[in-house]
Amino acid sequence: MYIIEIENLSHRFEDGTLGLDRISLQIREGAFVVVAGPNGSGKTTLIRHLNGLLLPTVGAVRLAGVSVQHDLLRARRLVGMMFQDADSQIVGETVYEDVAFGPENLQLDRNQISKRVKQTLIAVGLTDFADQSPHLLSGGEKRRLAIAGILAMEPKVIAFDEPFASLDYPGVKQVLKQILSLHQSGHTILVITHDLEKVIAHADRLIIMQKGQIVRDGLPAEIVNAVETFGVRAPCASLLGMEVRSWLN
Repeated sequence: MYIIEIENLSHRFEDGTLGLDRISLQIREGAFVVVAGPNGSGKTTLIRHLNGLLLPTVGAVRLAGVSVQHDLLRARRLVGMMFQDADSQIVGETVYEDVAFGPENLQLDRNQISKRVKQTLIAVGLTDFADQSPHLLSGGEKRRLAIAGILAMEPKVIAFDEPFASLDYPGVKQVLKQILSLHQSGHTILVITHDLEKVIAHADRLIIMQKGQIVRDGLPAEIVNAVETFGVRAPCASLLGMEVRSWLN
C-alpha cells in the first residue's frame, strides 16, 4: 500500500522561484526513505507538502488515498514533522507541557493526554525531565523532545529535516537510535539530509534531488557511488570502496 502518492507536483513561490518541478513519487507504508541533495534542491519544500504547510501550484499529494488539500487536519495527524531547528518546535514551559500541546489541540480528555505524554516520554527516554524547562536540555535531548511531541499525535509518517544538524557524536547517536526505533515500530520514515554518512546504512530507498527535480531514485547501494555528481557528499566508506556501516556499531 502506498501511504504517500505525489503526482506531477510543482511549486512556485510568490517571488516566481520554481521550488519543485513536476515531482512524481510513491512511498510504501513502513518504508525508510532518505531524500538527499544540496542546499536549495527542493528537499524541504517537498516534505512541507506532505502535511499542507505548503500547497501545490500544480499537481496533487495524497496520503493513504486522500488529497492533503481536501483534509488538512487529517494530513497533519498522519504526518509528523521534525524541523532542523528543534527550538522552533518548543512551545511548553516544561517538557511535559510541550509534549501535551499537540494532544490538547486534538481536544482529547485529560486522561488520554496524560497517557500519551507519559508513553511518549518513556519512548524517547525523557521521563526524568518531565518537569524541567525544555530550554535546559542538550541539543540531542531537544531533538528527542521534538520527536516526543510528534509521537503524541500518533502519526503514521514522520519526516525529519536535517535531524543531525549541529549535534555532537553522542547527540547524533541518541537521535539515530530514536529514528530506528520508530521505524521498527512500524512508522514510515523520511529523512531529509545533505549528509548521507549518518543514516544511509539504514535506508531502504535513496532519492536524490537537484534543482527541484528527482534525479535518482532507488536502492542506496546502487546509487550512493554516484551522489557526488549531484552535489551530495558520499559516505567516506563508499569513497574507499568499503561497505557503509551504521554509526551505532
